[in-house]
Amino acid sequence: MSQPSIRDVAAMAGVSYQTVSRVLNDSPRVRPETRQHVLDVIDRLGYRPNRAARALNLGRAGAVTVLTSDTVLYGYARLLQGIEEAARVEGLPVGIRVIESGSPADVRSAADYVGDASAGGVIVVAFDPAGAAVLRALPGDVPAVAATEAGGLTGVARRMIYLDERPAAREATRHLLSLGHRTVHHVAIPSETGTMGRQAGWRDALAEAGIPAPPVVAAGWDVTSAFHASRDLATNPSVTAILCGNDDIALAVRRALHEAGRDVPGDVSIVGFDDVPGCAYWTPALTTVRMNFVGLGHACVAAVAAEIHGLPHADPVLEEPQLIIRESSGAAGQRARRTTIRNPRSQ
Repeated sequence: MSQPSIRDVAAMAGVSYQTVSRVLNDSPRVRPETRQHVLDVIDRLGYRPNRAARALNLGRAGAVTVLTSDTVLYGYARLLQGIEEAARVEGLPVGIRVIESGSPADVRSAADYVGDASAGGVIVVAFDPAGAAVLRALPGDVPAVAATEAGGLTGVARRMIYLDERPAAREATRHLLSLGHRTVHHVAIPSETGTMGRQAGWRDALAEAGIPAPPVVAAGWDVTSAFHASRDLATNPSVTAILCGNDDIALAVRRALHEAGRDVPGDVSIVGFDDVPGCAYWTPALTTVRMNFVGLGHACVAAVAAEIHGLPHADPVLEEPQLIIRESSGAAGQRARRTTIRNPRSQ
């Protein structure tokens, strides 16, 4: 007869396996009555923790270390918030190591930093080249998971968790086409995988409508680069709808359109991505895709805890990105087009 597992104990006790793990490790995050109940079930089943797993737990499960190249950008910051919230519930302290750059020396420094067992379980934010490089460079015995773009990174044998933004980008593009726009242009954020879900969903919707995809306008992560990248679109009278790679880009596009004398949504409709706080109060309020980065952080903590304990972990069920329709998207041609569009670079 096989030995009972931690999940058998959890099932009989009517608690999660994480609660059983906390009892075994004397976590203060368990109520006394729950602790005693779980201990009684352990005694009845004759459960004996695996010594190797216990040793690993005592060394690695005491903390979570996050490797990230950015702590300020909205998606990164909200992901970190979710990680901290979930780790606090688990009684795990969180440390953050910033990846200084994607240079080989900085990548190696970050990977070596978490090679020590005291770093605990590792969560890599691999939204960018630096994070992806560190994920690939991690020692094989480090329990780690990664938050990535939709679809994950190719050639990486690590647990990767992501928000599937492709269907939402497809819906956002369909929304703009349904308003009578002949096509939708796209100002894109940088992509590590080259198959960014936001761009892929945009292409899907255009292909379904039999519309050739216009050239992608590539922007950086910062608002300034997005502003300069979008100025040609802003002064092009044939452009009436733009899907922006995130809300910061939408803000920059909105400014470029304003300087070109074009109204939103009267002349051009814009849609963002992320639903940053405050964009509902812009003038006009921004139509955007809401992304649950906090939930992604929660899922990463659950996954890395399972990696630490050597336990199976089902794929997380994450809230799907959701299109939030506001004032910045409207019917094509709803305002008579100005006969002259100002080009700020000619002034």
